[in-house]
Amino acid sequence: MNMPLASLPLESLVFDNRFVRELPGDPQTANHRRQVENACYSLVLPTKVSSPRLVAYSREVTDLLNLSEATCESPLFTEVFVGNRLLPAMVPFAMCYGGHQFGNWAGQLGDGRAINLGEVVNHRGERWVLQLKGAGPTPYSRRADGLAVLRSSVREFLCSEAMFHLGIPTTRALSVVTTGEQVLRDMFYDGHPKNEPGAVVCRVAPSFLRFGNFEILAARGETGLLQKLVDYTIRTDFPHLGPPSPETYSRWFEEICRTTSAMILHWMRVGFVHGVMNTDNMSILGLTIDYGPYGWLEGFDADWTPNTTDAQGRRYCFGNQPHIGQWNLVKLANAIYPLVNKDEPFKEALALYNQLFQQGWNKMMADKLGLQAFNAATDDLLIAELLELLQGVETDMTIFFRNLAQVTMSENGKNGNIQDLPDWLMEACYQPQQLNEDYRKKMTGWLHAYLARLQRDNLPDEVRQRRMNRVNPKYVFRNYLAQRAIDKAETGDFSLVGELLELLRRPYDEQPGKEEFAVKRPEWARNRAGCSMLSCSS
Repeated sequence: MNMPLASLPLESLVFDNRFVRELPGDPQTANHRRQVENACYSLVLPTKVSSPRLVAYSREVTDLLNLSEATCESPLFTEVFVGNRLLPAMVPFAMCYGGHQFGNWAGQLGDGRAINLGEVVNHRGERWVLQLKGAGPTPYSRRADGLAVLRSSVREFLCSEAMFHLGIPTTRALSVVTTGEQVLRDMFYDGHPKNEPGAVVCRVAPSFLRFGNFEILAARGETGLLQKLVDYTIRTDFPHLGPPSPETYSRWFEEICRTTSAMILHWMRVGFVHGVMNTDNMSILGLTIDYGPYGWLEGFDADWTPNTTDAQGRRYCFGNQPHIGQWNLVKLANAIYPLVNKDEPFKEALALYNQLFQQGWNKMMADKLGLQAFNAATDDLLIAELLELLQGVETDMTIFFRNLAQVTMSENGKNGNIQDLPDWLMEACYQPQQLNEDYRKKMTGWLHAYLARLQRDNLPDEVRQRRMNRVNPKYVFRNYLAQRAIDKAETGDFSLVGELLELLRRPYDEQPGKEEFAVKRPEWARNRAGCSMLSCSS
């Protein structure tokens, strides 16, 4: 009798480790820090830990791997996905890559605390790489220990899955497991280290290749290996583009421009700020990758960054993300230029990035406002005035756009007393004392212009509201919610991790009884560590 696919035991995972089979690896096998040249990876084993305990797992990701609930709750699952045991077909390795960090070339970086266990092929023929984050040092760890703490692991696990359910391209997270050991961390690099509970996240993606994988080979002049890696990537992840050739490389770069633009548009739609858009944190597949000091806009501020390291320059602030996306693409273009030796295809693709982003921005903002289609004659000004109003007074972005759907066209005949802003708008304001007469007059004027614009579309209110609620989430993974879950988890209580995981599966639904998770950031969280600014160790 054949077992149902969803009931396969862990040992039945089918591995096809093409990356290590087809690309050259580091000939050295000793696990010590070093420069690794003429290789795409180094073989390395995870570090065993003392007392692993499963915190949570994603049932959607287990479905991708054809694993049952019973399998995921077994001791073997915990042992494997903390790094204590390997399945027979696993070939663990860490990748070699470089990157531009905060605008400067940083040289070799690599998987300093990530170890790929292997590539699983599921029953649909999909390839999924399993990667442990925090499972010990690798040759790329530099001066670090290769470990992760529960704080950062809970943030990555929950955010990966939250982003997926928001409809945003992302790497996924299978599980988070505590190690039973303490890890010393200086959260804000200010000379106050402390011991924290250790943990390991299992990340899952079709590929973890980054712009930096190609940059490091180009920077070292390893052009032959660069071509091998590009050819491998096209055959494995972009077979629809055709056999590798200079023309295919150009089409490949254009597709990366398209997917990167689409990903950042999604970030802007929900107010997500990545926080550290270095080229080594840019996925070749246009996936959100490496959840460190991220955050959602609460008070709308185009200049906001969640990253303490970026607090001065604000290179990676919310409003700068589209520009940085293009900057990073230029660095990738420079890396693969030797394979094409023509400027024009890259210039055209980068121009396409700009065009796609602007078109996408206009459509996205029209969707958020519930308009049938973007009309430049009226909507450029409508959108610009709204963003200025949101920036001028501390206004919760998520709550504002979600509540905006409550506007009805029957309100168009009201005279709009500037002293009485709608209750739904007041719910989004953090500082009611900021609402002076000038602001009230401008906001009331904007609301009248918005209602007049809706009248021209003449969509029934209920139709428009449904459309708006499909793109404006009710629930996002706010940093203070993450911190609440972390505080509990550090006492051994993982219940809020599970509750948030369930909540964030349906971010666009009302979910009666869960309204406490859809309110403004509380004042206690305004300046608390982990709730406002975070460091790269977060």
